[in-house]
Amino acid sequence: MTEEEQRDVFKLSPDWLSVQEVVDAVSSPTCGAASLFIGTTRADQVDGRKVIGLDYEAYELMAQSEFRKLCDDIRARWPSVMHVCVHHRLGWVEVGQASVVMAISSPHRHDGQQAIQHAINQLKANVPIWKKEVYDSQDSSWKQNVECSWSSHSRASSENT
Repeated sequence: MTEEEQRDVFKLSPDWLSVQEVVDAVSSPTCGAASLFIGTTRADQVDGRKVIGLDYEAYELMAQSEFRKLCDDIRARWPSVMHVCVHHRLGWVEVGQASVVMAISSPHRHDGQQAIQHAINQLKANVPIWKKEVYDSQDSSWKQNVECSWSSHSRASSENT
């Protein structure tokens, strides 16, 4: 590792997410790659109802702690990873808007690309952020991430493998 210090940023916010702010947070003269993931709210059809947005909540102190664990895990798997930045929305997020923006910098693209895939999966599985789908009928339902170990989707897929 170079003399440059590793930098990790985790931000939960009700405000619109800036992709450029996330990219800037991982920029480094020692890294030739910045891998980026942008997760947007999509307009799904659920039981004949159209999703018009998501409403996010989080257990913020625990989310910060889980983010630290995630960064430690990433660096254990990909020691060349230099900087990690995750910004996640809280509150109301309309269809088409970013719910999460994540970037990871590394000297070469391969490690960063693998780390970003791992990071989004682990974020969804372990960081206590919950989403409620809101439909055009004005009703809503809380959704489980399939990556969560306690998810019925996760159990069903592991039973089928």
